[in-house]
Amino acid sequence: MITKRREKTKDLMLYDFLVHRMDFSIKDRQIYEMIKQGYEGEKRFDQLNGEMNGNSFILQDLLFTHNNTTYQIDSLIITTDTIFLLEIKNYKGDFIYENDRLVKMPNTEIIQPLHQLHRSESLFRNMMLGFKYTLPIKSLVIFIHPHFTLYQAPVKIPFVLPTQVQ
Repeated sequence: MITKRREKTKDLMLYDFLVHRMDFSIKDRQIYEMIKQGYEGEKRFDQLNGEMNGNSFILQDLLFTHNNTTYQIDSLIITTDTIFLLEIKNYKGDFIYENDRLVKMPNTEIIQPLHQLHRSESLFRNMMLGFKYTLPIKSLVIFIHPHFTLYQAPVKIPFVLPTQVQ
């Protein structure tokens, strides 16, 4: 059951409003496309969640502040025995994982999504301990775009590839 739905961010709404009313610089166009692509990937994942059966709560697009630190969680799925903290990525193209780095081929390093995931998980876990909740938390990076390929990913890395999302 979806208990909190995803909404467009203020930045995306502003860009959507302005895109047809002014000429964007190349940098602004890239920022807009990146924000828009991320939102579309999250919505695609939300559609799959809508097909889930069972007794679970789905919370989308959460923003928390804990210990004077603000962090965002793309999706949180709470089941009877586990909390799934999910970071959704809508990357497209060929990527390689090497030396704890994610590189878009041929040679563009991407900010490592595992770092964001670990930060969110740590802050969320501490917040939940403050509330005396002790359900185990399982954190995953979900690559949702059907044209995403990742080479050399270790099996123990918490990545879910497009072919595994279902």
